[in-house]
Amino acid sequence: MKRALTQIGLFTALLFSVELASAQNVLKQADEQYNLYNYKKAAELYLDAYKRDSSSLHIVERLANSYRMLHDYLEAEVWYEKTVIMPESNNGNIYRYAEVLKNNGKYAEAKRQFGKYYASDKVIDKTQLKFWTDACDSALKWMKNPTPVQIKNEQLLNSTYADWGARSYNDQLFFVSDRESRFTRNIIKDDEPFFKFDGAKAPDKRQYGWTGNGYLHLYESAGADSGRLFPIVNNVAYHTGPASFTADGNEMYYTITRVPRNWSKDLSGIKTFRLEIYSSKKDAEGKWMKPVAFKFNNEKKYSVGDPFISPDGNTLYFVSDMPGGMGATDIYYCVKDEAGNWQMPVNLQSINTSGSERTPFIDNEGNLYFSTDGLIGMGGLDVFRAFKTRDFTFAKAENLQYPTNSPRDDFSYVIYNGRTGYLSSNRLGGVGSDDIYSFNQQPELNLRLEGTVYEKGTRKPLYNAKVGLSGGGIVITNNTGYYSFGIKQNSNYSLRAEKQGYLSDNEQVNTSGLTSSQTLKKDLYLEKIVLNKAIRLENIYYDFDRWEIRPDAALELDKLIKILRDNPTIQIELGSHTDSRGDDDYNMDLSRKRANAAVDYILDNGNIDEGRIIARGYGETRLLNRCKNGVKCSDADHQLNRRTEFTIIKM
Repeated sequence: MKRALTQIGLFTALLFSVELASAQNVLKQADEQYNLYNYKKAAELYLDAYKRDSSSLHIVERLANSYRMLHDYLEAEVWYEKTVIMPESNNGNIYRYAEVLKNNGKYAEAKRQFGKYYASDKVIDKTQLKFWTDACDSALKWMKNPTPVQIKNEQLLNSTYADWGARSYNDQLFFVSDRESRFTRNIIKDDEPFFKFDGAKAPDKRQYGWTGNGYLHLYESAGADSGRLFPIVNNVAYHTGPASFTADGNEMYYTITRVPRNWSKDLSGIKTFRLEIYSSKKDAEGKWMKPVAFKFNNEKKYSVGDPFISPDGNTLYFVSDMPGGMGATDIYYCVKDEAGNWQMPVNLQSINTSGSERTPFIDNEGNLYFSTDGLIGMGGLDVFRAFKTRDFTFAKAENLQYPTNSPRDDFSYVIYNGRTGYLSSNRLGGVGSDDIYSFNQQPELNLRLEGTVYEKGTRKPLYNAKVGLSGGGIVITNNTGYYSFGIKQNSNYSLRAEKQGYLSDNEQVNTSGLTSSQTLKKDLYLEKIVLNKAIRLENIYYDFDRWEIRPDAALELDKLIKILRDNPTIQIELGSHTDSRGDDDYNMDLSRKRANAAVDYILDNGNIDEGRIIARGYGETRLLNRCKNGVKCSDADHQLNRRTEFTIIKM
C-alpha cells in the first residue's frame, strides 16, 4: 500500500510539473507577442495564462493593457477593475482605469478614480486633477445639451473592420480600411516587408499583428461597390493612407509604411519602420505616376503622416513626432517656395498640446479642424475647430462637443459647404471598430427673448430699467418697458431686471429642445421700495411654544435670502409678532427668539453680511386687528397677528 501511494504521489507531482511548465510557456509566448506589439495574439495567450494563474498581477495588467491598445474599452475596464484591487498594483493602473471608464461614458466613476489617483501620487498637482474632472463635467453637460448636428453611420461604406478617413474626390468618396477583400488577397508578394517585427521571424504578410486584421489600404466608393482598391502605385500589402487631394484632383499626398533598401538586417531585436508621406501626380492619360517621397521624411528618426494638402498644392499640413515638438505628435506645415521646393516644417505652436494632435483639415474659409487628446474633451481624441486669424495663425481651439464628439476617439473630420461632411469614430453602436459617419449641421435657429418690465402691483411699464442676460449683455428698457435679446439653442440663461428704487427681479431661461425659430416672452416685475413699510413673509410658522426654524419656514426665508442677494445695497429689519394670548412678557421674549432664529438662518445659509439685517421681536404690541387681551376672537383672527415681516430700512 505504501508503494502504491508513493507511485501516485510521484505521478501527481509529474503532472503538476508538466502543467507548470506549460503555463510558463504560454506566458512566455504571451510576453513575446506583447513586446512585438501583437496585442491581438497577446490577449488570447494571456487569457489562456490567466485560466492557469488568476492571481498574477502581471497577467491581469497585460490583459488590461492589450485590450486598451486594441481600443476594446469594455474589456479593458473589466481587467483594469481587477488590477486596482490586487496587491502591489501600481498607481498607473488607477489612472488607466479612470481613462477607460471615461471612454465608456462612466464619467462619475471616472472622476472618483481620478481623485484616487491624485491622492495616491504626490507628483500630480491639483491643476492636473482639475483638468481631468473638468473634462468629465463638460462631457456630461454637452451630452445633456447636444449641438444641432445630425450624425449618421454610413453603413454602406463601413465593414466589421476599421474604416475611416473619408474624403470627397471627383464626386466619389475614398477612405482607408483594414478589411480583407478580393482586391487585397491577390496582391501580396513574397518580398513585401512588414513595418514592425523582430528579425528572427517574419510576421504574417496578410495580418497586422497589433490588431489581428489586415493592413490599411485606400479604397474608393463607386456606386454600390464600396470596396474597390484605389488605383495608385504601392496601395498594396502594407499600410497606405489616409490621403489628401489638390482641388483639381491631379495630385495627392498620402501616408505609407515601407522598409527602406538599406535597413539593417540585424536579427537581435525589434525592427520599427516609421510612417512616411508620399505624393503622386496624374500623367497625361489620367493614371497615377510613381510616388515621390516627401522631402522631410526621416524614417530612422521620426514619423510623418495625416497629410492635408491645400487646394492650390502649395501648403502641406501634417502630423509628426519629430524632435523639438510640444507633445506626442504635433501639427506642422510646410510652404513651397517660388521654385516649387518645400521649405522647412513649422510647428503650429498655437494649436499643439502636450498630447497627440491628429488629422488636420483646413476648410474653404481657412479654419482649422483637427483632433487631439491634449485638451478638455469627452474621451480619447476629440474634434476641435480653430478659426483663422491670419496666415498660419489661429484663434483658441474650441471643442465641437456632443454629438460630433463622443466618449471614444473622434477624428478625421472634414467639412464641405460649411454644413456637411464626414468624421471617423469608434463610438459605441458602430458597425466595426472605426466607422465613417456623415454629419449635417442644422441651420442656427433664429431665437429671440423679449418682454416688458413692469412695476409690481400697478403693472405700470418701467422706463430706463436695466435688463441683463448672462452671456448676452445689458439693455435699457424704452418708454414702454420693452427689452429684447438674441439667444442661442441649447443654452441656459439668467435674466435680471433692476431699477433704482425697486427690488430687482430674476428669471431663468432655457432653450433646450427648441426645434424652430421663435421669440420667447418673459415679463419681469419690480416691486417699488417703500422705506419702513412692512412686507409680510407668508407661511412662516413655528411649533407651539418653540422658535426653531421648520422646513416649511426655511423655504420662505430662502426667498428673502434671494431678495437680499439680488439687491445687495438694501438693509432690512426682520420682525416677529405673536397674538395676544399668553403672558405679554413671555410673548415678547418668544418673538425675539423667533426673530433671532430667522436671522441666524439667513446669515448661516445665505452668506449675507450681518450688518444688513436686524432682528426685532414685537410680541403682541403691533396687532393687526381688535384681538387684544380680553377680547374673544377666532383662531383665524389670532393667526393674522402671528406673523413674520421684513422692512427695508435703508437702500
